[in-house]
Amino acid sequence: MRKIVALLLALVMVFALCACGQSAAPAQSNEAPAQSNEAPAQESASAEAERPHFDKLTLEFVPSKDADVIIAGTANLPELVKTEMANLGYDIDEVDITVGTNYDATGEAMSAGSIDLGWLPAGTYILYSDDVDVILTATRNGLSNDSENPADWNGEANATQKNGPQVTYYRALIYATPSEYGKKLAEKVNNGEQLTWDDVNGAKWAVQKTSSSAGYIYPTMWLMENFDGKKISDLDNVIPIDSGYGTAFSYAAAESVDIICCYADGRNDYEASWMLPTDQQDETGKQGMGRTDSIWNEMNVIGVTEGIYNDTVSISKSSPFYTPELVEALQNCFINIAATDEGKAIFDIYSHTGYKVATDSDYDGARLAQSIMAE
Repeated sequence: MRKIVALLLALVMVFALCACGQSAAPAQSNEAPAQSNEAPAQESASAEAERPHFDKLTLEFVPSKDADVIIAGTANLPELVKTEMANLGYDIDEVDITVGTNYDATGEAMSAGSIDLGWLPAGTYILYSDDVDVILTATRNGLSNDSENPADWNGEANATQKNGPQVTYYRALIYATPSEYGKKLAEKVNNGEQLTWDDVNGAKWAVQKTSSSAGYIYPTMWLMENFDGKKISDLDNVIPIDSGYGTAFSYAAAESVDIICCYADGRNDYEASWMLPTDQQDETGKQGMGRTDSIWNEMNVIGVTEGIYNDTVSISKSSPFYTPELVEALQNCFINIAATDEGKAIFDIYSHTGYKVATDSDYDGARLAQSIMAE
């Protein structure tokens, strides 16, 4: 009897243990989803932590326009860049925009890594291409006039319009100013006569820095082609300008020089300020120059250069942020911004209507120009 009772007790204990095991199972299965629900939150936080983050991205423009005009015209660009780069996976606290004191200053700052991104003309890019990479080429509206005959550019009837097809090049022009000597040069060209070396050498020239494509390099090549290899450095009276084309036009308006060199649509950019009183400014902030006749009548073209490949957007190889991934993001960033109305208004300050991906080989022509000058 005792054996039977003991056996029954043992069976009761086995059933109790089995029941406990069955009741514990649901509790364990209920905890599993709670753990799996935490995983996406952890993954999301991890992904957020992996987004590249920069305290400051520095952008610099060369002073091909007046510095205050560039700063005012690009005032909204930092926020656009921050927003677009965020959309592309990059968080940037600050985008700082400056204007170099001259072309070489921007190139040198990029070489040193103190400027991350710079808008460099072809000639300046070539000089510093060991230390910077081109990532974009600007596109622009071609002009209504692309003649190689200088007389075709002169007078109100030939005022150029920015309504041509999209192009990746532009020309430089050699302008005679309204000085007494400048008028003599213009009259000769407009009468279909060829200028001589004595004609151009007798003039007082205002030129940009030696790395400026439109303000020095291609005008030098024009001289070489037309005057038996003579260069700007062979001229007797040359005034170098560090502060950009606005200074060159102000010298022209004051009749203190006889020839200036500038990009082909330079007169478009200074048309409004040319005839304003000197104590007034045009809507872009350019100071009035006090002339009484149209810039198209007073600034006559006496020379037309070959085409110059458009300006670059370049990145410093010494930038702490420089990676192939960042380059691709910046390319997309500025292509996208330039496609918007607000972006178009900003980059119109440089006559840029858009950007396309560029490679170093695109500037082999500019590199050849530099080598010719170095001979």
